[in-house]
Amino acid sequence: MRKVLYTIRGKVIRGMNYGKYLGFPTANVDRRDYARKGIPIPLGIYAGLAKIAAKTYSAGIVIGPLDTKGLPKLEAHLLDFSDNLYGQRIELFLLEFLRPFHIFTDEETLKKQISKDVRKIRSILFKAY
Repeated sequence: MRKVLYTIRGKVIRGMNYGKYLGFPTANVDRRDYARKGIPIPLGIYAGLAKIAAKTYSAGIVIGPLDTKGLPKLEAHLLDFSDNLYGQRIELFLLEFLRPFHIFTDEETLKKQISKDVRKIRSILFKAY
């Protein structure tokens, strides 16, 4: 089994639904646990796992960008998952760093990059398990 780089726990909270709009819905994670622990996770995109109750899902995990409080946004796109997670506890296991966080200038380029990231995540996790 692959070594876990970082673990983040929190409650799934409402976001702006931008990931859903792009076709890649995400679970936005409350940052209180992250802030309390002061975890120095590099901003970027990670291949990982998301555990909700007793089930574990493959996930693309986004750390960033920083907000005005100096905290990064924490969100996960659970692959092959479509249920509502609002209010549930989630545990994210970051397994492999894919790339640094980048702000894209247009949505088409962003969607293409997310699709590439998802393919890479599937490849990484398929090999690992």
